[in-house]
Amino acid sequence: MALTKQSKDDYEVRGEYKFIQVRTKTSIMEDGEELSYKYSRRVLTPDADVSGESAEIQALAGALWTDDIKKAYADSIVEPEEESG
Repeated sequence: MALTKQSKDDYEVRGEYKFIQVRTKTSIMEDGEELSYKYSRRVLTPDADVSGESAEIQALAGALWTDDIKKAYADSIVEPEEESG
C-alpha cells in the first residue's frame, strides 16, 4: 500500500514567437492505481530560462527559439514609459 506521485508533461507550441505551453498532470498513485490527479499550466517564452525543464522541453526550446525568434520577441516587448513629474 505505497503511495507515489507521478508527473507527466504535455506541450504545444503557439504563436508567432513560438511560446511553449506546458500542461503537467500530477497523479497520486496507490499500488499502480490512480487515486487523484491535478493539472497545472505554464507558458515558456523565448526569453525564459529552461535549464530546470525536462530534457525534451530544453531540446524543443533550443530547436524553436532561434536568434531571430528571440530578437523579434525582445523587440515586441514594450518598455513602460517613465512618468514625468
